[in-house]
Amino acid sequence: MTSASASPAAKKSSRRVRRSAELRERLFRAALDQFMKKGFLEATVEDITNAADVGKGTFFNYFPSKEHILLAFGEMQLSKLQEAIEGVRKTNMPLPDFLRSLGARMTDEAIFQHPTIVRALLQAFLSSSDVRSSVMELQGRMLELHSQMIQIGQERGEIRDDVPAIELAQVFRQTIFGTLLMWSLSGEGSLRQRIETAFEVVWSGLRPGNTKRPASVAPLLLLGVCP
Repeated sequence: MTSASASPAAKKSSRRVRRSAELRERLFRAALDQFMKKGFLEATVEDITNAADVGKGTFFNYFPSKEHILLAFGEMQLSKLQEAIEGVRKTNMPLPDFLRSLGARMTDEAIFQHPTIVRALLQAFLSSSDVRSSVMELQGRMLELHSQMIQIGQERGEIRDDVPAIELAQVFRQTIFGTLLMWSLSGEGSLRQRIETAFEVVWSGLRPGNTKRPASVAPLLLLGVCP
């Protein structure tokens, strides 16, 4: 059915869905803005709804708690990663070039310019019992996408295949998390630069030719945590 032939009820329903999505996005962006201005712990739901110009009760129609903004943020990052990997499947972009571009893609939000806010977000992710199970589920999906990324490289002969993709994906994730954590503590340089440097280091262990498997993956994990 085309939009021209849609019934009035269908058009009204479509507008309602669109407005609801727009309002949720407005609340989400207002929340991120307040986190940057006041800090995650200090920003209140009322601050967020005032910034979004909606009633306080409206917030809870879309997010059960302030911590659930973190899940929405994680979902946004997951979508970016999925879109990037789908793009690699359709192109011949070499994996090293993809990894370099991935750092820019995943840190293009203004919030990644503020070490203190990133640190607060990490703390909230790790400490909030309200969202912990959802965070674990989200991280599982993230691991699956990273595994797919590694598998693409292995199939192309661009990534060593003597180690299972999921193990290499775990090392890759350790690198990202470790770099994010260390930067949030020190604030030295830009996060994008730190991640791109970490990717270069990790690539030295991912590329073909490194066929001698280490006795333990632990040294690679340590390398990832301390790029």
